[in-house]
Amino acid sequence: MKRMSVSAAIREGMREEMARDENVIMIGEDLGAMGSPFAITLGFLEEFGPNRVIETPISENSFTGMAVGAAMRGVRPVVELMYVDFIGVAMDQVMNQAAKMRYMTGGQVKVPMVVRAPMGSGRRNAGQHSQCLETLFTHIPGLKVVCPSTAEDAKGLIKSAIRDDDPVIFLEHKLLYAKREEVPEEEYVIPLGKADIKREGKDVTIITWSRQVYFALEAAEELAKEGIDAEVLDLRTLVPLDWEAIKESVTKTHNVVIVHEGVKRSGYGGELSAQITEELFDELDSPVTRVAALNVVPPFAPTLEDAFFPHPEDIVTAVKKVLNK
Repeated sequence: MKRMSVSAAIREGMREEMARDENVIMIGEDLGAMGSPFAITLGFLEEFGPNRVIETPISENSFTGMAVGAAMRGVRPVVELMYVDFIGVAMDQVMNQAAKMRYMTGGQVKVPMVVRAPMGSGRRNAGQHSQCLETLFTHIPGLKVVCPSTAEDAKGLIKSAIRDDDPVIFLEHKLLYAKREEVPEEEYVIPLGKADIKREGKDVTIITWSRQVYFALEAAEELAKEGIDAEVLDLRTLVPLDWEAIKESVTKTHNVVIVHEGVKRSGYGGELSAQITEELFDELDSPVTRVAALNVVPPFAPTLEDAFFPHPEDIVTAVKKVLNK
């Protein structure tokens, strides 16, 4: 094992895939000399050249559309958006072209592309640079959606996303980039659609992903001091969903709290709650509870932004409510 940051793990995973397959290319703004806004592609231009590391104008709809066309011709583009908030101007290319092409051609055309995008609050980036929009993409058939939390997961999942023959939305929380963790030295991949139990427990299942995994783990430690044994299930991939992992955990604990940083209204937690209630109702000892961000624009002011998204104490409160503690 070796220690590296989440950003370095993503960089290493992409570099390995570019070295393995000459069809893998990078497309986005400031990818070359700057190495992307968060330095993820630092050194790629020198190593792989301008034909595979393509710097673009500030025109997300054009270079995302270009990537769709390239993917249809057998290239494997990795598109980087500076922030997920900017994907709105490219939603036709993502939603109506990339997501639907394989189905509408009867499988004759594949679109093996990845759209990488930083997301999340906590950096005082205000309303247009701080959203978690994963729910938008889970609603669109044809897209796969990945939200890693750890460095090991980020590397293994980016490699699988690049190798996948369908379009993958790969969402990276900005405040996880600097987090350093152990990563295997040998080459490995993590399959899409496979959740991971980050902490085993028997009293309640906390289902979450991305940065909230760490908040859930912190909450679980606090709950343990009061004799409450919480299981933390990191979905890692929202689409495809590891329903078997959810079913197994809920069947064991019989109580569920779903935690995500996106706003609560119409969030992915609501979909999970509905599916658990519909299919696992007899296993539940209490109603499924959601912990999510407030239904407001992400504020700029530090005190307001901190009140906007969930923290460990919010998860602790929710678990106690579910367990009537």
